[in-house]
Amino acid sequence: MSQASQLPATSAVKPSVITFGVCAAGDPRIDQESRQRTVNIIHTIADAIAAHVRMPDGTPVNVVWTPVLIDGEKQADIVAQQFKEAGVNAIVCTPDTWAYPQLSLVSLLAHFPLDTPINITCGNSGPKPGVVFAHAVNGALAQSGRLTHLNVGTWPDTGMDPKPTESTVKALVDWCYAALTYVGLKGRRVVVFGHDSMGMETALAHIIPTRNTFGLEITRLDMKLLADMVNKGAYDQKELQDLRGWLQQQLGDRLDMRAQSASADLDKSLALYLVMRDLIADVNAVGGGFMNQLEWGSDTRGTPMPVSDIGESLFNSTFDHRGPKAPLAFGTEADVQGLLTMLFTSWLSGGNPPLFMDFRKVWEPWEIQGLAKQLNISFTGNELWAQRGLVDGDNSGSASLNWAAKPGASADEIMRKIAMPGVESFYFPGGGHSVNFISPGGIEGIACRMAFSSLSGLFSMIWDEAVTVDLPDALAQAVANSSTPTWPHTWVTPKYASMAEYKQYAPANHFHMIWDLPVARLQCWMDLANVLSVAPWQARPGFIEGVDRPLPLVYLLNGGETVTKQLRARK
Repeated sequence: MSQASQLPATSAVKPSVITFGVCAAGDPRIDQESRQRTVNIIHTIADAIAAHVRMPDGTPVNVVWTPVLIDGEKQADIVAQQFKEAGVNAIVCTPDTWAYPQLSLVSLLAHFPLDTPINITCGNSGPKPGVVFAHAVNGALAQSGRLTHLNVGTWPDTGMDPKPTESTVKALVDWCYAALTYVGLKGRRVVVFGHDSMGMETALAHIIPTRNTFGLEITRLDMKLLADMVNKGAYDQKELQDLRGWLQQQLGDRLDMRAQSASADLDKSLALYLVMRDLIADVNAVGGGFMNQLEWGSDTRGTPMPVSDIGESLFNSTFDHRGPKAPLAFGTEADVQGLLTMLFTSWLSGGNPPLFMDFRKVWEPWEIQGLAKQLNISFTGNELWAQRGLVDGDNSGSASLNWAAKPGASADEIMRKIAMPGVESFYFPGGGHSVNFISPGGIEGIACRMAFSSLSGLFSMIWDEAVTVDLPDALAQAVANSSTPTWPHTWVTPKYASMAEYKQYAPANHFHMIWDLPVARLQCWMDLANVLSVAPWQARPGFIEGVDRPLPLVYLLNGGETVTKQLRARK
């Protein structure tokens, strides 16, 4: 008589690592040499993914490959069983010969959920044309409404061990990061402390749409718990002293201790970081957010508490007092859509630190040039800030410390560029410290912001490529003084959006930036997650070869990208 099997009792959760499965279709009539060549290509592509793709904390992804060519339904079932037993989350098919779509890849995919990420990477080969199969099966899947990404790359037509070109591998790796982010965040959660800050509709936690679209849960905890734990001393007292000692050593007199309550306020702010960190870890969360205003730090009907700016910046940074760490996307003012923006883009970039900013003053070219002339500052007009203008990205909250220096800078180098002045007591009577720096120019990345619409039930990503710019010292100080000089400032210039467009189309009062995120990678993720891509800039071409990913065929067959995403959402 059969009996049920008991699983082991355990209290530990292993970190989730994504598994890619690499396979290829085949034709039983193809000669053995060509079949072996195809197996060699499968192995090569699998090794390329393993070499180039990492989880955000640097952990290698799992990659499995099968030497079983999918000639027909029987082999499709064998590979499906292999992949399921290996826990495959995303599938890469690397055909090098002709095969029959329904008998091979279509039959394999019948074993997997409809939203399983699928990539078809092939060479543009002529002898036994895998590219012909790629187009045949891609067309079959598109007609059935299934999203696939086709990567027609290049590798030699002859030879038993052909190597794909660098551009072929890059396109595949970009897709892998999109698949990793889409699949890897399913079943995960973020923790938001407090409710909807300052009534910002653009920051709301859309619980059900976020769950249904991304598979992400939003754990909500009241700020009273934080206040109680800070006041009770429910944190490691020695670690608090270690954290404070590290800050004092790094900052010296750039840590403002002039206020009478500065020392006690600093301890409470740092204790808050430790308490939130431990609560987030306790539920295995991948991100967080803190409301702060108004009840925590500003409402004098209660007892205002010191602000959380230092902790928010530390969460988004690649280090703290313990040394190197993975950034944990963290939104100030309980801005959940800002948190989601930073979480997705950080994962897509392989774990780079996200930047949180106010969409503060937009300086059009004529305006920033006029201020420079008023200050008697010489400029040629060829400077990017003079030609294109800039946005003053400026917020008291969770600006990653990494953005005080160029990518790759050490923690010590970064901290030498940071000050922590006392907060403005008018805004924050609870006291505490702000974080202050000016980002260096020349940091390239993507500036973006997520939004949600109740009309369509869809999320959107408003985005453009962007770069930070340097300003002459006197001009930089004048621009900073026009907003809040004691907060972090990043001067951001979009690549294609004019300032007239940029200042009208901002979806919220916050926006975000990430460095080293390829455009194609972001686009592939928006495809997988069914997020609308919003880049309405008149100067941007519809397709930039070598930058954009090619449109999935399913979009072309259904009236375009936006229409297809709306149809997929209904389905």
